[in-house]
Amino acid sequence: MDMPQTRQPRSAGNGRADSAGRASGTRRGVGSGANSSSGVGGSSKRAASDGRSRRTGTSRGDSARASSRTSAKKPGVSARLGLGGASTRKPRKPLSAKARKKRAMYRRRRIVVALALALAIAVVVFCCYSLTRGASAIGTLINHDDIYAISREEVPEAKQSSGTKDCTAQNVSLQLTAQSQTVAVGGALEFSASIVHEGSGSCLIDGSDSSRVLTITSGEETIWRSDVCAADPRMLLMAKGDKDIQTITWNTNANATLTECTDEADWSTVNPGTYVARLSLKDVPDATSDQVVFTVQ
Repeated sequence: MDMPQTRQPRSAGNGRADSAGRASGTRRGVGSGANSSSGVGGSSKRAASDGRSRRTGTSRGDSARASSRTSAKKPGVSARLGLGGASTRKPRKPLSAKARKKRAMYRRRRIVVALALALAIAVVVFCCYSLTRGASAIGTLINHDDIYAISREEVPEAKQSSGTKDCTAQNVSLQLTAQSQTVAVGGALEFSASIVHEGSGSCLIDGSDSSRVLTITSGEETIWRSDVCAADPRMLLMAKGDKDIQTITWNTNANATLTECTDEADWSTVNPGTYVARLSLKDVPDATSDQVVFTVQ
């Protein structure tokens, strides 16, 4: 049989304690709820942040991989220009023996070509020089007669410029000798023509072939004279005992009828016979040598 429960009256202190406990529980509940709400919000934020981080990391990783592929396919400006960083050029391989032989062969060919070119230039220069000299020589031969005529023009007489007096017949004498007493027609005969000073004082005289004249005659006819072609003056200062000797050659031809100097090859040859040679001075008409008689055979 159930015993009726007897409710014990609560004291005021217990009532307040219960109220305080409920209030505290309420506050804890509210606080727990707040904390729980705060925890849920924080978890959501962290989850969202982690998601963004993962997406950002993924996209950054994709960008890095894409950039790496692009860089691998197309080198940068610095790499193309060789600026900075490691060089991308491959080291040269050593040349093989065959390649070295080819290079040496090409080098020798270049040297041979250069030498051949230099030789060709030298030959061209030499040919031009030879042609020029040849043309000059031909021109000289063509104008030989004019040059010969100019060279045989009359030479002006020398003018005395010192106080020394001229030689006279009292100061000088002439001597003439022939190399031989006979000569063949068309041959040559040499004469030795000497001027000898016999005076006491010094004097001047022209000893050239134009003044020292050798004359060849046959009877009364003059055959040849050594002064037909003019010669340069040859002034001699002679003192006592001086002797000047010159050789004059006669080629057994005739020129006495000529009025001017011409080529000796055009002169006529004399006939066989007896001829007389004599030496004289133009500047000293009174000075003559002894006659020299010889025969042309």
